[in-house]
Amino acid sequence: MSAVPLAQIPVGVVVERRKAASPWIDFTWRPVTALPGSPVAAPWTQLSAQGDLATFYAGAADVALYRTDTAQYRDNLASGSPALWVALRPTGIEPPFDLVAVTADPAEGEAFTQNGDHLVEAVPMPESVRALVETFVAEHHVEQPFVKRKRDRADPEALARREPPPKDRSR
Repeated sequence: MSAVPLAQIPVGVVVERRKAASPWIDFTWRPVTALPGSPVAAPWTQLSAQGDLATFYAGAADVALYRTDTAQYRDNLASGSPALWVALRPTGIEPPFDLVAVTADPAEGEAFTQNGDHLVEAVPMPESVRALVETFVAEHHVEQPFVKRKRDRADPEALARREPPPKDRSR
């Protein structure tokens, strides 16, 4: 977005790596949780390993909150299971992914899926982040009534066959 966010909430992202049951890839990756605040660990620090499963701290990002997106935040909070959308971009080198963004806006999360390379997953929203988003919505949301746009009257002659202009016989 080109607008300046009114609030930013720092979060850390944890991703999971599993051994793939496929001859074409070695591992599958997916974001599994968002941690409130910015942990002091370096990005791509391995947190745990158990058999074919390992978890890594992928890095920190800010959840940017915009005044114009409060309706989407409100809908996310009202869904019963508020989520944050994490977008990762494959690098092809080590570390395997760049943390692109973390958002509380479901529409923005969906927009990240339009780029076929991004790995986008919804993770549960931490309670402290949920409280901050709720406060932001309460302070900044302005209900905007839906106004149906009236269609222009159709011109019945718009597609009609037109007579060619008369030829000038004075020449």
